[in-house]
Amino acid sequence: MTNRRVVVTGISVTTALGIGGTTTWENIKNGKSGVSPITGFDTTDFSVHFAAEIKDFVASDYMNPKVAKHLDKFAQYALLTSFDALKDSGLEITEDNADRIGVIIGSGIGGIETIERQHKTLLERGPSRVNPYFIPMLISDMAAGIVSIETGAKGPNMCIVTACASSGNSVGESFEMVKRGVADAMISGGAEAAITPLGFSGFASMKALSTRNDDPQGASRPFDKNRDGFVMSEGSGILILEEYEHAKARNAKIYGEIVGYGATGDAYHITAPDPTGRGAKKAIQMALKEAELDKVDYINAHGTSTQANDKTETNAVKDIFGNDAYKIPMSSTKSMTGHMLGAAGAVEAIFSLLALHEGIIPPTINYTTSDQECDLDYVPNEAREVKIQTAMSNSLGFGGHNSCLILKKM
Repeated sequence: MTNRRVVVTGISVTTALGIGGTTTWENIKNGKSGVSPITGFDTTDFSVHFAAEIKDFVASDYMNPKVAKHLDKFAQYALLTSFDALKDSGLEITEDNADRIGVIIGSGIGGIETIERQHKTLLERGPSRVNPYFIPMLISDMAAGIVSIETGAKGPNMCIVTACASSGNSVGESFEMVKRGVADAMISGGAEAAITPLGFSGFASMKALSTRNDDPQGASRPFDKNRDGFVMSEGSGILILEEYEHAKARNAKIYGEIVGYGATGDAYHITAPDPTGRGAKKAIQMALKEAELDKVDYINAHGTSTQANDKTETNAVKDIFGNDAYKIPMSSTKSMTGHMLGAAGAVEAIFSLLALHEGIIPPTINYTTSDQECDLDYVPNEAREVKIQTAMSNSLGFGGHNSCLILKKM
């Protein structure tokens, strides 16, 4: 097996805290919340009235309007963020290198807004009026497909759907492809746009969401004793992964190196994590082994703000690192972005890289009451300036999917 070094040369994030670039990161460092009352639809009859929406988004401002017209919003997010990440990397895709550049972009939900709208059309206007683009607009692989089409990347092209681990797995599998020599560069990450009446009511009916309607910005409170569920959000995170010598040859800027990846299944329950944390622990162990590390300097936690997840993840980290776990800062940026479902892993991998690159660990905001079962250093409420060399990003999904990435400063 070829073991080539894999670096990140371009990044972009689209969230409720900023569209494209690293605007979101600037707000993250300042502990700003992107959560607010929902404006996209009437929530009067819903038990929850808030989320982390991307507001004032006009797709035609970022891409060809004719292309945007036939894309669900999740694919629009993926395309604009991919364009931006490629621009950031300076990587040009040409006929000479197109076959060596691939795309893996995950989405946990896909085009649910399209499904809702076209189902309404079917019922009100009949089957002949359903949009002929309905199927390609809703399928989860269309984010990867349209990015390939619009950028010309002709290498490996796929979509990974592993719920909230989707984009963590997408970055991890892209890393492995570049490492093995299957590709020289990959456009990788995730996208999600599921804040719709049906998608939102589904999560609310599961009792998975926080119900702090009187305090939306304080609702996402990972590891806090009074956490009561996650805050739904939307967005996209895209990384440009590149073989080190390839990046070096074109004098590319490098944000950091990906050195480890682990992926496992709980084989336990369709939504709840295995309370023993066995699957999460195994994913972390796999990533550490590949990275040839015994510990890391920072952990960007999955940290959803649900009772079960935060406790299980905390215990997994303590089981892996022992007493050293108490010395490792572990924060959840979902306290500010909300939970982007299938896009979360890539966005948080980018935050981890920027933490390495700038020496700033993002905070866990809304942390006010300690929980004796969650007793690690969660970097409460304020960012911390610390020079760190390694970081780990965890993503855990419904169905028992676990993903872990380890990144290193260069």
